[in-house]
Amino acid sequence: MTAMLDAPIDGSRGDVSRNHRLRSAVHRHKAVSRRGIQERLFTFAFSGLVYPQIWEDPLVDLEALALKDGEHVVAIASGGCNILSYVTAVNAQVTGLDLNPAHVALNRLKLAAARHLPDYATFYRFFAKANDAENVTAYKAYLAPELDAVTRKYWESRDRLGRRRIGYFRRNVYRHGLLGGFITAGHLFARLHRSNPKRILKAKTRDEQRKIFEEEIAPLFEKRHIRWLMDKPAALFGLGIPPSQFEALRGNESQMATVLKARLERLACGFDLSENYFAWQAFGRRYARDGAGPLPPYLEPGNYETLKARVGNIGIVHASFTEHLATLPEKSCDAYVLLDAQDWMTDEQLTALWTEIARTARPGARVIFRTAGEETILPGRIPDAILSRFAYDRERCRGLSAKDRSSIYGGFHLYTLTG
Repeated sequence: MTAMLDAPIDGSRGDVSRNHRLRSAVHRHKAVSRRGIQERLFTFAFSGLVYPQIWEDPLVDLEALALKDGEHVVAIASGGCNILSYVTAVNAQVTGLDLNPAHVALNRLKLAAARHLPDYATFYRFFAKANDAENVTAYKAYLAPELDAVTRKYWESRDRLGRRRIGYFRRNVYRHGLLGGFITAGHLFARLHRSNPKRILKAKTRDEQRKIFEEEIAPLFEKRHIRWLMDKPAALFGLGIPPSQFEALRGNESQMATVLKARLERLACGFDLSENYFAWQAFGRRYARDGAGPLPPYLEPGNYETLKARVGNIGIVHASFTEHLATLPEKSCDAYVLLDAQDWMTDEQLTALWTEIARTARPGARVIFRTAGEETILPGRIPDAILSRFAYDRERCRGLSAKDRSSIYGGFHLYTLTG
């Protein structure tokens, strides 16, 4: 597992500029069709950094997976908060996968930081504050010499706006990336309408959170031009939602604005601000200052030494889930974390994925994923001969979904291999 840390980002060529895996996952229609154009616009937008922070709650993941020491987890890495947080809770082996080369580079940077930065204060400043010129100094002194050539090239090269990527950590990395830009645009749009989402972070109680939400945010979703805009798939590319997931997110609602208002209301009001770092990112574009608020488990000071001791358990691979599982022996994995990737997939892709999961899973293996809609998407889409091997408790999944502090998904799902 540790040997993976020294492999190039792209397992075949080490080329971060190519993203053929993402294109093959998203493109379903001809380029000259309306949906085909939308899909290609999405892959262009998604090809750079999207999620500096992952938007799935690792505490819910850990509760569902009930990991044991020595177990092997295969997970989509995204921004990496999940896979780093898993090893702070249990001494498991984790393989992090991602189609996006920028996410692979971010995860390799986080692993190098956990290994080589001199102390917690430097680690905290780098990823929790993430807006200090000293972070670039620390990168040059401690991280750059330890990175593989492809990862180092990514962080030291320039983005589409001509900015060196490592400079993101001098200017608040959480305001960068596709999602960071989307949230910033949302704040600017709100201010144009004389609303201020940041006000919610001053709330002292849940009642105050709700009052501010009703005053500052809810009225925006009643404006006709906003409701019109939210019904355009391209408007949600900044959330990492491809055209294929748009309709699943809307569900039975006639307008997307209704769905987004409900999800944002839960994020703003469903949990106390003292325990929900997702709300701090959405409404403040940062974590609470000086450690005065909640953090992802991997950034908590009490987990730092454990993370340093176990970071060698994590490997990062640039590959699709199905592609990677096909390289593994039978009955070699105990847990699978699919995030919301299945919402993007065709029935054929789902069947190929679950064929490999069933082949590589040990008895009792757990599979977790999230969906834009509330219900699981698997029945009727993969062969019953495969799905019937996995147990699914609908009520337990609803209970786990209710605990997910990110609040942006409709459903959380857990399947367990029986026998």
